[in-house]
Amino acid sequence: MKFYVLTLFPDLIRTICTTSIVGRAQENGSIEVIPIDIRRFAVRPNGRVDDYPYGGGAGLVMQAEPVYAAWQEAEKMAGGKTRVLYMTPQGRPFTQALAEQYAGEESLIFLCGHYEGIDERVTDRIVTDEVSAGDFVVTGGELPACMMIDCITRLVPGALHNGMSAEEESFSDGLLEYPQYTRPPVFMGEAVPEVLLSGNHEKVNAWRRNQSVVRTARKRPDLLRSADLTKEERRIADMVLRSRKEENSADS
Repeated sequence: MKFYVLTLFPDLIRTICTTSIVGRAQENGSIEVIPIDIRRFAVRPNGRVDDYPYGGGAGLVMQAEPVYAAWQEAEKMAGGKTRVLYMTPQGRPFTQALAEQYAGEESLIFLCGHYEGIDERVTDRIVTDEVSAGDFVVTGGELPACMMIDCITRLVPGALHNGMSAEEESFSDGLLEYPQYTRPPVFMGEAVPEVLLSGNHEKVNAWRRNQSVVRTARKRPDLLRSADLTKEERRIADMVLRSRKEENSADS
């Protein structure tokens, strides 16, 4: 899978995407991250790609021409029509389900804005998906893009050494991940749950599923609305929610 990143800071993309799992996935050929420097297509002197907004106001706006030219190059490199993900807090929230959808593409183009945004005339023409990393504002779209590339990469076949890892993580089945432990078996007087030392995989899996339900009910009860739970798991979740509500009432 190939990720084309339209950016003003290609070195930032290279630095982040050549480390850890994304870096290893590039080394083994599972993915390729290709930064495209928007400044190369500047129409103003000294590589400037921004100008003052019509109508006045604070800040600067990225110009349409260089962004459009950078997108044309990415499309050419990708060999045809490709989804363009514009990093913007106005977009659809990025989720694990969305990452799974994007992981099915052969290539993706990420558009990273800066300043007060990008001329609307070019985003209207080239953007297929407006995507948000959350309800906050950062300096540019590079960090959200790298975060999304990392998440999507984990779902690409061959990117992870253990193919089961991505399937067992938080949100993969609509629930938060169960607690994890490693050696030593006792730390500061607290022992690893005995079931994890039993060697009984059926019991271990049942314990993990139960803990995922409990943890989700405690930390992210909103996720339970769409989670596929058995009747017993729903009973456990409701019990945790009642307990949580009573604790909150007592605190207030």
